[in-house]
Amino acid sequence: MSKRDELIAKYADDLKNKCSMNADMDLLTKVTIGCGPSIYNADAATVSGSDQSELDTVKNNFVKKKLGVNSDSDADKAIAKVMDKYGQSNRNKYRAVVYYMLTKELGKESVYR
Repeated sequence: MSKRDELIAKYADDLKNKCSMNADMDLLTKVTIGCGPSIYNADAATVSGSDQSELDTVKNNFVKKKLGVNSDSDADKAIAKVMDKYGQSNRNKYRAVVYYMLTKELGKESVYR
């Protein structure tokens, strides 16, 4: 099993156990690949839910640019909902899981099809 496959399995486990979601493995794989090499860097692989500048980066670089959501309000609501569902007390919020959940929350699965 490749390192990426191991990470995808870990992300699916997080979705199931921490977020009560069954992962669409095809979509999760595509989102993970879309994250590029950042998934292999310990700092870049996670998102800090309490760091506003990091949340702004997620909003601008992923929600707006990648998913094409233009409304700040919609983006902020989706990010807040995902962070809440992942658990504010959960320190390890994997970027690929956050991006997957945002994609599902905003109904933007077609971006990865």
